[in-house]
Amino acid sequence: MRLRVFLPTSILVDREVRKVSAESAEGAFTLLPRHIDFAAILAAGLLAFEDEDGVETFLAVDEGTIVKQGSEVRVSTQDAVMGEDLESLRDTVDRQFRQLDERQRRARGALSRIELDLARRFYEMQTHEWE
Repeated sequence: MRLRVFLPTSILVDREVRKVSAESAEGAFTLLPRHIDFAAILAAGLLAFEDEDGVETFLAVDEGTIVKQGSEVRVSTQDAVMGEDLESLRDTVDRQFRQLDERQRRARGALSRIELDLARRFYEMQTHEWE
């Protein structure tokens, strides 16, 4: 079975696998090569897959979709991080989320400044109309 994990700007995984396990809002599930065609909305959490050699790899995924059609499984998500074991994956996720939180904090600050400037300009336009 071929697993492809798509991010907005790249393909994170493109390889043959024996099985894929993930979690949706309805619960956890595992897809095997002879599984019927399937589609689900992924919950943020872990996605695991086992390659042809029996090596299990873990992905921490943001919300997304998973579609199994024939011998192909496609996952589309905004963000995902790969790890060989759960401990290293946890450390990587913690580090990336801290960076993301800092970027989001700066972006919210910039957006607040833009909104404040826009409100001030509207106020100035209204006060000039009354003069």
